[in-house]
Amino acid sequence: MTTVTAPAATHQPYRRRWAALAVILAAEVMDLLDALVTTIAAPSIREDLGGSASLVQWLGAGYTLAMAVGLITGGRLGDLFGRRRMFVLGAFGFTATSLLCGLAAGPEMLVAGRVLQGLFGAVMIPQGLGLIREMFPPEEIGKAFGLFGPVIATSSVGGPILAGWLVDADLFGTGWRMIFLINLPVGLAAAVAGMRLLPELRLSNATRLDLVGVLLVSVAGFLLVFPLIQGQELGWPAWTFASMVASLAVFAAFGAHESRRARSGKDPLVTPSLFRKRAFTGGLVAGLAFFSGLIGLSLVFTLYTQVGLGFSPLKAGLTGLPQAVGGVIGFGLAMSGLQEKLGRGLLQIGTGVMALGAGVLGLTIHLAGLDVGPWQLAPGLALVGIGMGLTMAPFFDIVLAGVDEHESGSASGTLTAIQQLGAALGTAMLGTLLFDLLARRWSFGSAMQVTVWVEIGLLALTFALSFLLPRRARPDPSGH
Repeated sequence: MTTVTAPAATHQPYRRRWAALAVILAAEVMDLLDALVTTIAAPSIREDLGGSASLVQWLGAGYTLAMAVGLITGGRLGDLFGRRRMFVLGAFGFTATSLLCGLAAGPEMLVAGRVLQGLFGAVMIPQGLGLIREMFPPEEIGKAFGLFGPVIATSSVGGPILAGWLVDADLFGTGWRMIFLINLPVGLAAAVAGMRLLPELRLSNATRLDLVGVLLVSVAGFLLVFPLIQGQELGWPAWTFASMVASLAVFAAFGAHESRRARSGKDPLVTPSLFRKRAFTGGLVAGLAFFSGLIGLSLVFTLYTQVGLGFSPLKAGLTGLPQAVGGVIGFGLAMSGLQEKLGRGLLQIGTGVMALGAGVLGLTIHLAGLDVGPWQLAPGLALVGIGMGLTMAPFFDIVLAGVDEHESGSASGTLTAIQQLGAALGTAMLGTLLFDLLARRWSFGSAMQVTVWVEIGLLALTFALSFLLPRRARPDPSGH
């Protein structure tokens, strides 16, 4: 049962609840942009601050790994202490850590700032989604959630271009630092507006946090990602492999702890019964493979364009525009009725189109060499984007159709965390592969082609695992 400590959410005045939605969307944009911008700015950051090649990977992986761990508990914090309070705390914290990143004097300080950004983002983002469900009456909630699609699409298109422009423009002599400093006015405005516009909601029966579970999953994630990023530079000593094996043991310990907690009548972070469902476990592994390849390829491609081809940050951002536009097209096609008509088949078509696009991209790089230009790369990137949109649009709904209604909240949070963990793993694995090949004196073009083949392999794995998923998404009883 939900306890409301402000006027009933659905009784909020019409303008007030839509103004509150604008605040939530502004926070979503900050998170989406900060997940994208360091990929474009990474070469400039390393040139300015120094640091090893692994800095490029940690800028993305530190943020997404912290986000993955934090998202598991972010929603629960809102249940316990109030969604408005946690949203405002997250927004202020995200703004403060953006300032910390913008003022970073060295690579260690910047990576630490990125980790803190991810943690505060994980506190802020889940509150907005929960508040929307409470603020809007049934006849408006579909429209409210429908605005997230255009916001995500616009951010994915504009984020890399904005980052490239800010780095090249060198506003007030700040260079790459402006990609973080631009969050200050947006974050402060979101926090202040949140205090005035958002209702205070919390669950009267919310249980205490599972701190042991949080610690176990955090340690397991770190033990896996850290050696993947640092191993190549250190020559792959024995402890890196021991760490990865230990991460699996800690993940197993996390699962056992969650099962014990559920049997004792306490709320687990992740409902253990989910892992006894073939559709859900298949969806988790498929999501891990898909998002690892998608985000890892984006990082490697950006390094290829800037370091290998010598493109400026802005030109690199514009070069990736066909993929972002293709993603918008793919989402649009899915939402036009294909998702309901094809169900799981749309996801399979999407992975096939993505694999075709990656193959075209690899072939273009092979044939054109270092003389390749943005227009030659555009067809392959556009196909990757269209396939991405077709795959992502039905993914979450299809996987969640394989769980029971009372498990859907835990399943949704776990899938979102897996998306972020996949991003961290992809950044670690494909980035490390690229740097390892370059260290062996491979050309940038040849190394890029190898990573493209790895991406195709991950897409093939996603395609194969999709047969474990339900054929159709569960109908929405609300009609939206």
